[in-house]
Amino acid sequence: MRIISGKYKSRRFEIPKTFKARPTTDFAKENLFNVLANLIDLEAATALDLFSGTGSIGFELLSRGCGEVVCVEQDAAHYAFIKKVQALLNDNRLKPVKTDAFRFLESTQQTFDFIFADPPYAIPDLEKIPELVLSKHLLRTNGVFVMEHPKEYDFSPLPCFTQKRIYGAVNFSFFEASPA
Repeated sequence: MRIISGKYKSRRFEIPKTFKARPTTDFAKENLFNVLANLIDLEAATALDLFSGTGSIGFELLSRGCGEVVCVEQDAAHYAFIKKVQALLNDNRLKPVKTDAFRFLESTQQTFDFIFADPPYAIPDLEKIPELVLSKHLLRTNGVFVMEHPKEYDFSPLPCFTQKRIYGAVNFSFFEASPA
């Protein structure tokens, strides 16, 4: 795993070969953050990384100046890896949470400037994630939510959907919380 830009630019962390996580490719991640640069000011933003896996997106967000990044990961080994990298970076702006992402979404009262979700593609109820995030009003005004998903899904009919970007086999759907 490599951090592409910002404070921790070019830092690399070896992901254990036993991991089940499918990290977002560097190519897709770089393009994602290029698009985000035109949509949201990540400096001092509060971000949520759902289904964190290796924490790649969360650490990229920290590196680019987010004030707080909440990483939600259920798998014990992946959670331990995130904590290990956090300790190596000595960065307390990261708030790892070991729980099921759906349970977190149902219970959190916190709101965010940016939310990223990269669920396992075979997870049941994947298609319900955008509706859950949007209906719980977890995005602050002008906040951005990005969902990584397989090509079979089309979220364009949902409210707040703004665009879909495809980078190789990676599909991102973007949603923006408009002013009330």
